Parts: sequence; C-alpha cells; structure tokens
Amino acid sequence: MNIQPASRTASVQEYYFSRKNREIDALSQERKARGEDPVINLGIGSPDGTPPGAALYKLARQCVKPGMHGYQNYKGLPALREAFAKWYGRYYGVTLDPDKEIQPLTGSKEGILLISMAYVNPGDQVLVPDPGYPTYTSASKMVDAEVVKYDLKAENGWQPDFEALEKMDLSRVKLMWTNYPGMPTGAKATPELYQKLVAFGLKHNILIVNDNPYSFILNDNPLSILAVPGAKDTCLEMNSLSKAHNMAGWRIGMVAGDAQAISQVLKVKSQMDSGMFKPLQLAAIEALGQGPDWFKELNTEYKARRDVVCRIFDALGAKFDRDSAGLFVWGSIADSPVLKSLTVPQGMTPGEAVSEKFLHEAGVFITPGFIFGKNGEQYVRISLCAPVPVLEDAERKIKNVIG
Repeated sequence: MNIQPASRTASVQEYYFSRKNREIDALSQERKARGEDPVINLGIGSPDGTPPGAALYKLARQCVKPGMHGYQNYKGLPALREAFAKWYGRYYGVTLDPDKEIQPLTGSKEGILLISMAYVNPGDQVLVPDPGYPTYTSASKMVDAEVVKYDLKAENGWQPDFEALEKMDLSRVKLMWTNYPGMPTGAKATPELYQKLVAFGLKHNILIVNDNPYSFILNDNPLSILAVPGAKDTCLEMNSLSKAHNMAGWRIGMVAGDAQAISQVLKVKSQMDSGMFKPLQLAAIEALGQGPDWFKELNTEYKARRDVVCRIFDALGAKFDRDSAGLFVWGSIADSPVLKSLTVPQGMTPGEAVSEKFLHEAGVFITPGFIFGKNGEQYVRISLCAPVPVLEDAERKIKNVIG
C-alpha cells in the first residue's frame, strides 16, 4: 500500500513479546521436527491457573440468558463499581466513591493509553521508570510526549532517587508512571515510598499514576498509594483482576482516583468502546468477593514455583531477591560465570546473550532485561507462570547446558 501511516507509528515498534513469541513458535516447530521438546517459554507473565469457581459459574449461568449481549454503560455496572470499592476498602483500607471515583477498564493496559490521551499534550514530558513496563514508554510516544527516564537501581531497593529527581528540570513534566510491586524487579512498595511519591506530585503538580496489579502476589501486605492522605489530589491508581485472580484473558481492570480525574478518563474511554460484556462484569463481582483463603492458596503455589526459579538463578550465578513479589524473579547476570563464558555479539546486551544461549541450546526462553530499559541490560527475568514440573524441567535443561 502506498498510503503512508501516521507519523506516530514511527515512534514505536511491535511489542517485543509479540515478535519474540512468533520466533519461539517457529523454533518449537523446528525442534519438534527433530524429535525434540518444544521451547519452554518462561517469558510473559500470563497466569496459568483457573479463576475463582464462583466467577466461572456466574459467567456460565449469565451468558446464556436473554438480554445479556447488548451494549453496556460506559461506566460499568453500578454493582461492579461497588464491588471494586468494597475490595479497596477491605484489602487496602481505602474509601472510594463507587459512583464517581472508579472507572472499570478493559484491562489496566487500556488505562495506560486512556490516561495518556486524557492528560498529556504533545511536547509534555512523562517520567517513566527504567527498568519498567515498556507500554509506559510506547503510550507516551503515541501521544507525542517526551519520555524522560528515571533510574531504578538495586542499591536503592528499586525505588526512585528523589534527590536526583529534584535536581531535574521538572517544569514540563505532566505525568509520572510508577509500578509496585514492580515489574520486572519484584520490589515491594512501602508506606514511606508512597508518601514520598504523593509529596513529590503535590509539590511539582505532577499526575502520579501507580500501576498496582501485583500487590497480592507473593506479598502479605498489599498497599495502595491512595491510602496516603492527599493522594487523590495528585494520584490515580490502576488495578486489575488479571494477576491475582487468574483472569488475564478476561481483560477486567479499573482506575481509581479523584472524581474529576476519573471523568476525564471516561470522556476518552467513551469514544473508544461500548462497555464491557455484562456477564463478565457479573463474574468479576464474584471474583472481587474472594476472601484471604483464595490468596493464601494462590501464593502457596507461587512460593513453590519461586523456589524452583531461585534454583535456576543459583545455577546461573545470578544476584536476585529470594523474597521478590509479583509473577517474576529478576536477576543480575553481570558476574555470572555463564556470561563470562560467552562472547557477547556486537549490538547485543549481556542479558540478551544469556537469554539467546538458553533459548537455542536448552530450549528454554527467559526474558532479557534490556526490553525494560537501559538499567536492565545486565539482567534476565523468569516468569512464575508455569507449573512446578515444567519449571523443574527447565531447571534440568539449563543445568545440562551449564554443565
């Protein structure tokens, strides 16, 4: 086609995992043709567990009823917003007005672009964590913002260096993305961190958007930035059922905050879709009603998986946090004997070289950290979204390559 695409498309590339998964699929076919096992993909964090039974039962019962398949209210069912509000009150100690301070989303990933479109003008600056979720950068570029990376480093517990931030020219900064427990780092939030972020946002008139989908995974103390006094004057928080309820493919998320801010997000969202499928909303209400036993059982399984992944990192000679939260373990291979045995090709980062070695020699894919930013170039990430026997198989194959 000779018609030129919009210039904004030149600022972004196809999502890394979209491209890499095609490569892995092709490699798996080649391996099968040779009589070998397909690639074990420990890359993306897509939960493999089953959603709460009550949610499945509700969906099955409701989707066959008449009157369930039409357009829905852009704001979502009042009962769903009420369920989100009760969820926040029960687990985070945060009071939200379900009518004005909650907007359901088609997954929180949608919220990243909606919030960017609602608040960021061309030429505005956006603070993006390095390492951090790549979509924060791509969404900012799609709205013609200038991306300003801020460092997250192991020596600071993967928290922002506020002294360094204060030395920056912040006059054009409109929005700051934060994410705790962190992806890819697994770093947990603290009340003190959230207090500092709220104070920073208020001081510099910056919208702080906290992305909070991992707070129940391997974390006994889920926190919300909205629990900090004054947070609603400068913060929004996104959350979802994807990770903690095994419902990633259902695409059910939310954003919460000040009523005026939520109305701006709705203004954009109402141009983009026609509401969430009603049976999904009704099933989400059931999922949000799960008690502590649900999370206890979930985390018993993830702890067993993390133990195996920690053994893999031990075999690599990596440095990592054995108590990290979320669906991944993040490790530095800077001093790894595996890395030292390699000649890193020109244009390839250390983490990528290690990742490629095990992909092609062991048939196991682990994510290279460079995709999350410059500070991730000497790191790799391993997902916990595979059963223990699969992780043990990956461990065996990696150790066979290491020798």
